[in-house]
Amino acid sequence: MTHAAHRACHDAGQAEILDLDAEVLAAHLTEITAWLPVDTPPRQIVDLGSGTGAGTFALLDRFPEAHVTAVDSSAGHLQRLRDKAYGRGETKRVRTVQANLDEPDWPELGTPDLVWASASLHHMAHPDQVLRAVHDLLPPGGLFAVVELAGFPRFLPESAPDDRPGLEERCHAAGARVHAAHLPHRGADWGPLLTAAGFTVEAERRLTVRVNGSNDKRVGVYAQTSLQRIRHSVADALAPEDLAALDRLLDTDNQHSILRSSDLAVRTERSVWAARRPTR
Repeated sequence: MTHAAHRACHDAGQAEILDLDAEVLAAHLTEITAWLPVDTPPRQIVDLGSGTGAGTFALLDRFPEAHVTAVDSSAGHLQRLRDKAYGRGETKRVRTVQANLDEPDWPELGTPDLVWASASLHHMAHPDQVLRAVHDLLPPGGLFAVVELAGFPRFLPESAPDDRPGLEERCHAAGARVHAAHLPHRGADWGPLLTAAGFTVEAERRLTVRVNGSNDKRVGVYAQTSLQRIRHSVADALAPEDLAALDRLLDTDNQHSILRSSDLAVRTERSVWAARRPTR
């Protein structure tokens, strides 16, 4: 498989996760956008690391007079975002820009009133450089909202599965070890980093998220898709017994398939920082 084909395959799988996350956790995203400390509704917004548009469309819903510039490195994600904008009849309110935000020279993004970065900063190789670039992009008084996940969502009870209790936590622990080298900023406290970049942190909050999956088939699909992606990265790091148990959960024809579980729930935490560029 060529590098381009591998990237396209990776992006397609990630897009599915992003779309499921947006659907299942929509209420919590709405809660975050409603919490933002805005005195005057922003008219120009930049969504950094927009993915397939979860934040973009939540912000359009929250601020009906706003226009959003969605920035991402993935052409596939941005195409999916444009398709959604077309379906919603909001193409005139959305502009997409493909860019690698780790590059020192950013494309023209206008002068936004609000910059939004959700679950994207920890992917940056040089986040301090990105924070300074956002500071310079915003006008004095402009707002920067940073949303980060404490970690990947959990879905199974701690006692599951019956033959390998605690399997999900061991998978996540293995994933953390695998990704530690190239995602060192995941779970970081962005408050001090924002202050060091010249921002004033006005507000901070942490949301505990729990979505019961007993009556929502999307939660099962979300769990299946998420654990399938985790399996690809941790297969070599798991004990054989754990890998076999994980494969049983992911086998849709198996009686122990996660899709047949009646006690799933999405459990995660999100931290949010609202930082402002000082007026002087």
